[in-house]
Amino acid sequence: MVALLFPGQGSQFVGMGRELADRFPAARDTFAEADAVLGFPLARLMWEGPEDELTATRNAQPAILTHSVAVLRCMGGRTGAVDYAAGHSLGEFSAYVAAGSLGFADALRTVRRRGELMFESGQQRPGTMAALLGLEDAEVERICREASAEGEGEGEVVPANYNAPSQVVISGDVAAVERAMELAKAAGAKRVVALNVSGAFHSPLMAVAEQGLRAQLEGVTMRAPRFPVLSNVTAAPVTDAEEARRLLVRQLTSPVRWTASMRALVDAGVDRFLELGPGGVLSGLLRRVTKELPARTIGTAEETEAFLA
Repeated sequence: MVALLFPGQGSQFVGMGRELADRFPAARDTFAEADAVLGFPLARLMWEGPEDELTATRNAQPAILTHSVAVLRCMGGRTGAVDYAAGHSLGEFSAYVAAGSLGFADALRTVRRRGELMFESGQQRPGTMAALLGLEDAEVERICREASAEGEGEGEVVPANYNAPSQVVISGDVAAVERAMELAKAAGAKRVVALNVSGAFHSPLMAVAEQGLRAQLEGVTMRAPRFPVLSNVTAAPVTDAEEARRLLVRQLTSPVRWTASMRALVDAGVDRFLELGPGGVLSGLLRRVTKELPARTIGTAEETEAFLA
């Protein structure tokens, strides 16, 4: 059984997709389509930077989506029958494009708007995120509760990304996240890393963005996916268009249950994982869940050519 995996924000880099466009007409057409849909030269930003502009949430999200869809189109169906798809946060939109539930143009406009809404939410209620390594999920949850309680109503922090065993990202008000970081160090975390982000993603602080994303998604056509897409919110397969629409909105304020999603795919019998898009972050996370079923990363022109050969 085959599952397609799609990366999320943070996988972008200057130069992404340029060699794909040079070598594959399907990729070149995809980048040109993105430029036309968005009304600005996204491809040039992806290929030439500047890095700080590419990293901006409103640009990084459509850039990663476009790269992933370009790789998918280069494959030309050579993945064989696909049984499931999953995407990390933003990557869930790429997964719905792959499953035929969401058109590429609609997805582009939606993730561009999603990025704007997330940034605006971060401006209205400033927050931050941090990665905690070496602690069990239950311990991270306890730390978040304690750090939130210590603030006496002056801030909250929650688990935001359950990325892999003993690797959880937390998100919330700045002071609460800083308290949680200190508690994590005291609890024996191997590493505690503050993340350079523009807001407290996947936390209640993103609630301001929900209404805008709901309105955006209500204005696009969504179809039942051709194969199930795992929801970040539930770690369960979605086969209904309206359920997909609801969960994509909830995703803004809910934790990404990536570890549970990967375990669900393994338990379902998936034995072949293909990560499509920039970088190889998801392949690395999968190795933390199961070493027996490594993902194949397909994002560069060389990787795409090797797969097609």
